[in-house]
Amino acid sequence: MTATARDLAEAVAARHRGRVTQGFVRGKLRADPVLPALLALPPLGNVLDLGCGRGVLAVALLLAGRAASITGFDLDAAKIARAAAAAEGLPARFAVADLATAPIPPADTVLLIDLLYQMPPAEQRDLLARILATAPTRVIIRTADPDRGWRSTIGVVAEHLRRWLGADLGRAGRVAPMPLRELAAIVEGAGYRAAVTPCWAGTPLPNVLMLAQQS
Repeated sequence: MTATARDLAEAVAARHRGRVTQGFVRGKLRADPVLPALLALPPLGNVLDLGCGRGVLAVALLLAGRAASITGFDLDAAKIARAAAAAEGLPARFAVADLATAPIPPADTVLLIDLLYQMPPAEQRDLLARILATAPTRVIIRTADPDRGWRSTIGVVAEHLRRWLGADLGRAGRVAPMPLRELAAIVEGAGYRAAVTPCWAGTPLPNVLMLAQQS
């Protein structure tokens, strides 16, 4: 029987300690449309999850059998420790890393979920170049589309509010989502086909999912 996003939300939440954390994990996986979108894809193989946070999405993909293994990098050491604890017994490895400079190991699939637009534009392009140089089969990017009108305005305000509340480390300066045509040109220039679909599912946010797959 194929696991649903709701099933996985319960299973992943149970791997975390504390009722508050469990509630956060459960709510995030139930509400976030990125998990159903990933579950609908063919198996992802060995996955590199950049900006993995608590490893919530990584653990869900492993429990669903959609990833053979996960390597997760994030700047926040506390979140990495929680990810490692939640993934105990699974084929996963998590490490603290500054993605502005960290070496990129090879993988079948690279996940960039809500990460790129948090970085300065030059660092975004450099990170993409280092990822594409490793020639993964696919790169999956969830980003904010800066050209979605009122949605884009709400997205910027929401991101600054998250930063003010201290939700993430190492995210300073302006929110800088790359125009989708520029992002597509980068991956297509490296020999990938790029397809973009909305990924906001009932929220007012400008989130979209780009699937870049080797041609």
